[in-house]
Amino acid sequence: MVTYQQAKEATIEDLYKVEGKAEIVNGKVVLMPPTGDEPGRAGGSVYISLRQHERQSQSGRAIPDNVAFAVNLPNRKAFSPDAAFFTGKPAGMKFPVGAPAFAVEVRSENDYGKVAERQMAEKRADYFAAGTLVVWDVDLLSEEVIKSYHAGDPETPKIFRRGEIADAEPAVPGWRMPVDELFS
Repeated sequence: MVTYQQAKEATIEDLYKVEGKAEIVNGKVVLMPPTGDEPGRAGGSVYISLRQHERQSQSGRAIPDNVAFAVNLPNRKAFSPDAAFFTGKPAGMKFPVGAPAFAVEVRSENDYGKVAERQMAEKRADYFAAGTLVVWDVDLLSEEVIKSYHAGDPETPKIFRRGEIADAEPAVPGWRMPVDELFS
């Protein structure tokens, strides 16, 4: 992540002017570099599966990568997950207001190590503080491919591996996705 330099505390209006994916954290616009082939496809696979569920269930909205969610936390004003499921009001051409019910963060090649782990834990805590029910930490290089964190027990993830069927209960009722779809 790269912090965008500005003289004043960043606002949602500032975020509309940023080219590329970004979030507002601690008053600064934080740019997010483009992802690689496999992480991008994995996030896309989750979105496609969520979109199919949206059409069948007629509830909530599947949101793809590069969409910012405007939130109002003391240290964060926006999230931009790799895929999400949103149950709030449609926002037209603006950012959805409020946190997604379900957020997916797919690790890229630079999302490893102590600093990255701390940043990811802090971001999950922010998601939960904003009202997100379930956050997936997707690690394509691990045996534990999906760590599914729940707002009710944010320190103990439910683990999904290859060959298993993952869910995001209670955030996306009835939705299931084979973990292997992240790799195809």
